[in-house]
Amino acid sequence: MIKLFFFLGFVLILASCTSTDKTQKTDSKEWSNGHSVSYHKEVNEREQLSISLYLEQHPELKKLIKTSDTGLRYAIIKSNEKGDYGKPGQTASLILNVSLLDGTPCYQTEEAYYDECPIDRNDRESGLNEVLKLMRAGETAKLILPNHLAHGMIGDLENIPPLAILLVTVELKELR
Repeated sequence: MIKLFFFLGFVLILASCTSTDKTQKTDSKEWSNGHSVSYHKEVNEREQLSISLYLEQHPELKKLIKTSDTGLRYAIIKSNEKGDYGKPGQTASLILNVSLLDGTPCYQTEEAYYDECPIDRNDRESGLNEVLKLMRAGETAKLILPNHLAHGMIGDLENIPPLAILLVTVELKELR
């Protein structure tokens, strides 16, 4: 029911953005080059602020966190010096706990089961694929996934809302 209200609200917002004024310029390049860029910059700035505030409230994580070139923030909280890093094509057996940045739970691996994830050959979050190549079997990591590394503009249409920043704990049990 909530999804239906959200969808209807989204449609109403889109409908209200259309103009009935025939004299208004409707150059699509103007929208894509101007409005779209400024919108994404604003979303990115808000995301960075939210992540910074989260890390200020979690100093134990802040001191461990690393940031990749893509904007993935991750911390290896349980390390394993033995073994090789994950590689594309390998299958990772893992346990996931996914929540929103405010702590709202989204998904969790069922007890007694592992998620099987072929690295770079799946439809999972790109941030998860990225970190699996930075981990060894037996390690646990905490990730902060900005929306562009998670589910983006529309969320997953179930538990993850649009433009959501995700907090993910991943335990990499095995690489095959």
